[in-house]
Amino acid sequence: MAIALYPGSFDPLHDGHVHVVKVASQIFETVYVAAMYNPAKEGFLPLEQREELLAESFSKIDNVITMSSPDLVIQAAQSVSASHLVKGIRGPSDLETEIQMAQTNKTVSGIQTIFIPAEPQLSYLSSRFIREISLQGGDITGLVPDEVANYLVKGE
Repeated sequence: MAIALYPGSFDPLHDGHVHVVKVASQIFETVYVAAMYNPAKEGFLPLEQREELLAESFSKIDNVITMSSPDLVIQAAQSVSASHLVKGIRGPSDLETEIQMAQTNKTVSGIQTIFIPAEPQLSYLSSRFIREISLQGGDITGLVPDEVANYLVKGE
């Protein structure tokens, strides 16, 4: 079976991301979930904290390994010998952007991208909205894993 890398900012991780990981873990022998540094985005949570929350959230899925990387996605994939990238798709606008990235990654590295569509009841989730709700003291229960909700409520 193949090894996959699921890269993302996960800033913060939400239940839509968790769904993608669960599906990918049923398809691939090993799934690396990588919190990536994106110089174009101002971070809400530090990279190290995002990696820690990934580790806590996926500790019960045996074939999921969490990590972080400041490198390009293809470099992170190559570092773990991944033959595939995994990306979640919420709707048409995600697909348009993700197809361009997938074609670029395939051209420069040969790594294939597999798209996993969001469950309809999770397709509205966005880390951006969760950040906004959290910053205003709103309730994010049911939108993020318990580990993430607990961390954000404590304001650590």
